[in-house]
Amino acid sequence: MEISHVVEDNRNEDMHNSQTLLSSKSVSSQNEYTQEVDPGPPHESLFLVLAYLPLFELLAMSEVCMSLRDAVHNDVLLWLNIIVERPLSLRLSDEILMKITSKASGRLKTLVLIDCEKITDDGLQLVIRKNPHINKFFLPECTGLTPEGVIRAVKTLSENHQSLKSLRIHGIYNIKKDHLDTIRSFFQMKLPQQEHQRQQPILFHHRNSPEYRNEESNPMIDIDVDICPKCNNVSMVYDCPRETCKNKGCKACSLCISRCEECGGCIIESEELEATACGDNLCSNCWLQLPKCNLCNQPYCKLHINHQHRLSSSTGFVCDACHVKFVAMLGAWYC
Repeated sequence: MEISHVVEDNRNEDMHNSQTLLSSKSVSSQNEYTQEVDPGPPHESLFLVLAYLPLFELLAMSEVCMSLRDAVHNDVLLWLNIIVERPLSLRLSDEILMKITSKASGRLKTLVLIDCEKITDDGLQLVIRKNPHINKFFLPECTGLTPEGVIRAVKTLSENHQSLKSLRIHGIYNIKKDHLDTIRSFFQMKLPQQEHQRQQPILFHHRNSPEYRNEESNPMIDIDVDICPKCNNVSMVYDCPRETCKNKGCKACSLCISRCEECGGCIIESEELEATACGDNLCSNCWLQLPKCNLCNQPYCKLHINHQHRLSSSTGFVCDACHVKFVAMLGAWYC
């Protein structure tokens, strides 16, 4: 009887020891996983990526740590091509632009300011004087600039080093034929006449593509605006991509000739415009090929395809207008 009690006590003690051992191992393993790792320098591959980042991500990367901050601020090669677009363009001022462009140390090659409303003529001129080697100069929709300010900037770039090759100024208000002729005279001063005869066509449906808005596309286009042959106003003048176009005089601005948002082809007056969910113009061929709303049978063009509301219970999509009506109808039923 005493032996059995002793054996039982030994078993209980062994079980207690094993549980204690297991618990201690689990605690030690948890400590290994929860042990804080000392911070180290960024991986070397991150420094190679910096040259390919847009301006917004590049500025954000400089706030990560001191190593990346020093790499971003001290490497001049990262600042030779500056492209400012939304959301930075909404906040960009003359002072901020001067601070950003100063990082290029006077070696700036490309300056793209898209929809930067706060940039003024004087602020732009200060940047040009400190960066005379700019060869691609894009200012679309910079409504704070005037034609006189653009002429002064182009004159500075053309006379000093004759390096300016491409200029985009559509969306700047009050540019007249005299202003355009003056700007063109600076290009003719630095380029042979045959260079101006190799102008590539400008297509309506390519105007919003990132390649066209930035610096890598259409290198043969020196100035993006022209004089419309129909209304004689300075604007973007578009060519028709259709080789068999029946309307031979269809080269004009978008106000004089309606164009298809998908293919860029002209829509003649006798052709009936097809209804779309986004309100943009489509030719009959493109309208037939695009997917339609399940309720109203109207398509979206490629610019507004992200407005589609996908339905989990069926294929296809519902447009914004039909989706609002559907939600309102459901609310009325539940009320």
